[in-house]
Amino acid sequence: MPFTATAASENSSTVKLRIMETTDLHVNMVNYDYFADKPTDEYGFAKTATLIKQAREAATNSLLFDNGDLIQGNPLGDYTAVIDPLKQGETHPVYKAMNLLDYDAGNLGNHEFNYGLDFLSNSLAGADFPYVNANIYVDDKDKDESNDKNMFTPYLILDKEVKDESGATHKLKVGVIGFVPPQVMQWDKANLEGKVIAKDIIKTAEKFVPEMKAKGADIIVAIPHSGFEDIPQAENMENSVLYLSKVKDINAILFGHAHKVFPDKSFEGKPGVDLDKGTINGVPSVEPGFWGNNLGIIDLDLKLADGKWSVVDSKVEVKPIFDAVNKQPLVEADQEVLDAVEEDHEHTLDYIRGPVGKTTAPINSWFALVQDDPSIQIVTNAQKWYVEKQMQGTEYEGIPVLSAGAPFKAGGRQGPNYYTDIAAGDIAIKNVADLYLYSNTVNAVLVTGAELKEWLEWSAGQFNQIDTKSTAKQELVNLDFPTYNFDVIDGVTYQIDVTQPAKYDAKGTTVNEKSSRIVNLQFDGKAIDPKQKFVVASNNYRASSSKFANPDGKRIILASPDENRQVVIDYIRSFKTIDPAADGNWSLAAVKADVNVSFKTSPAAKTLADSLDALSYVGQTDDGYAEFKINLSAGATVPTTPTTPTTPTKPTEPGPTKPTTPATPSKPAKPATGTTQDTVYIVKSGDTLYRIALNHGTTWQKLATYNKLANPNRLSIGQKILIPAAK
Repeated sequence: MPFTATAASENSSTVKLRIMETTDLHVNMVNYDYFADKPTDEYGFAKTATLIKQAREAATNSLLFDNGDLIQGNPLGDYTAVIDPLKQGETHPVYKAMNLLDYDAGNLGNHEFNYGLDFLSNSLAGADFPYVNANIYVDDKDKDESNDKNMFTPYLILDKEVKDESGATHKLKVGVIGFVPPQVMQWDKANLEGKVIAKDIIKTAEKFVPEMKAKGADIIVAIPHSGFEDIPQAENMENSVLYLSKVKDINAILFGHAHKVFPDKSFEGKPGVDLDKGTINGVPSVEPGFWGNNLGIIDLDLKLADGKWSVVDSKVEVKPIFDAVNKQPLVEADQEVLDAVEEDHEHTLDYIRGPVGKTTAPINSWFALVQDDPSIQIVTNAQKWYVEKQMQGTEYEGIPVLSAGAPFKAGGRQGPNYYTDIAAGDIAIKNVADLYLYSNTVNAVLVTGAELKEWLEWSAGQFNQIDTKSTAKQELVNLDFPTYNFDVIDGVTYQIDVTQPAKYDAKGTTVNEKSSRIVNLQFDGKAIDPKQKFVVASNNYRASSSKFANPDGKRIILASPDENRQVVIDYIRSFKTIDPAADGNWSLAAVKADVNVSFKTSPAAKTLADSLDALSYVGQTDDGYAEFKINLSAGATVPTTPTTPTTPTKPTEPGPTKPTTPATPSKPAKPATGTTQDTVYIVKSGDTLYRIALNHGTTWQKLATYNKLANPNRLSIGQKILIPAAK
């Protein structure tokens, strides 16, 4: 018997067990906005830690779990992974903080794989708590599923000593199992292909949960890094919580990934959801937002009868760290956490404040969803500049290069302050990180004109259909379509007719096969040729996971190790001073009807209200946005052909950087005969292979081959790079 209770007390034993969850922290250990370079009260684990301590103090029995997406997501994560990479034996700053809170276990999120398996292994070694993941397996390449081995510990059964309401002590066996979206195999293909495979979440749960019960688990807590979607069940679903709740013997679900809050009124009417109880198909479930802005809490009442524990009641709560209505902090930051990561935080501040160049005008993303926007233009210009150079001397040279970019910060579920806003003047690394949030690498794909149109049709799902017969207020932006999927493709011109229904939904499923929102699609001033080939600069995430960017999975012609963000930095440094004006290559098509169309954006945007012809300020909404009425009837015209920035004849940066260590010949020195020797370059903090190549008049591909680099995207400070002698 797994308990210490006596037979006489079994029938009256009730245990109250509190289960707490953090999720999608994305390296936000400090309550600090690295992009604005100022403290914030709206997120940060230092604040969540205070809630954890309060919630634990108020409960006799408690458990604490993290649900992943932990080591990537802000400049502190980039600094630790790329700028001054974590070394074996060092502790990642996220664990310096979280080890103070006595976590019982953690689950892996999809972003844990962004920096590769070696970095993940080094990071996890610093955690003072165990990790679970059940659906990532070692790729043994034998196509026999019966002998597949888990890459990580699939589940744990924790022996938890608990006290019942009378004060008696019991031993409770708590099963914990974790899952990650199978889509990691597309999203991080370069890091995972040939090494691991990912399996379906529901099938994996159906395999292991009975095994956990057979091994004595009294209750089972599932921790899926997966969201809730009420769509038909399919193989390898990304957001599978609805169907996970139907797996027998799961007693609580701690979910995440979607950066949403559950329970919340936005889930009202969803199948299986009881908002009052916080259950999905009767299973207590919680999702506490993102970046530490909330703590998820499930309180279970457990009853012991006939030697078995059962859940007889539950309560679910999401506790925020900030009062969004009254704009007031609800807790103070935990000083112990702040002290633990102070050195890492200060190094990150030094890094983000480093200069890049200048901008002649402000750059913001307030109107990126309704007109061509400078915050996207700079990114697409930089990607095009980079890819065109990479195409030189290849079979793709001469094929037109286009560039796809999306507004990463454009409000949505992250709130009215989630916008890029860079003042005119100096641009620092923190500003570039604000323009390009993710640690993606540059990819280029080869598509036809017809495929390009379908890519744009999917992107146009960003908008709701506007009813020309209605005079009621209509919201323009579809909030269920993530703004990071709203690809603007520069190098062609087009308009979006929002009076037509969307052809595809956010997942890319065809919903209106004959619909066409993209009109006047042109290249070089002429209607686009459906058969013409185009190279499109994008990122590894889009190129690997989108059927529109990569229709048959074979379209990637460039998979660079260089991050998109670093390319933007190099682009600005090369031009030194940039003009961020958008080229106006796309617009919303004119609507020949008197419609009342509403658009919500940052409250900071109302300062421009008087200067905007097509937008008129209405007022501030209850959720803190500025509401504008957008005039779609005022003669939108086909945009002019976009201009391409002129690449400088040479970078405005200084010439090749001298090594910090004296150069050493790669071969014994020969008598001076007028011939040159290879140069040895010593890698410094912040270096990438692309930057080193640029400064030495060569390409990263040549350096990677010459130095036999297995992973050109992972350089170490002090590493020697041989620069071939000029021929």
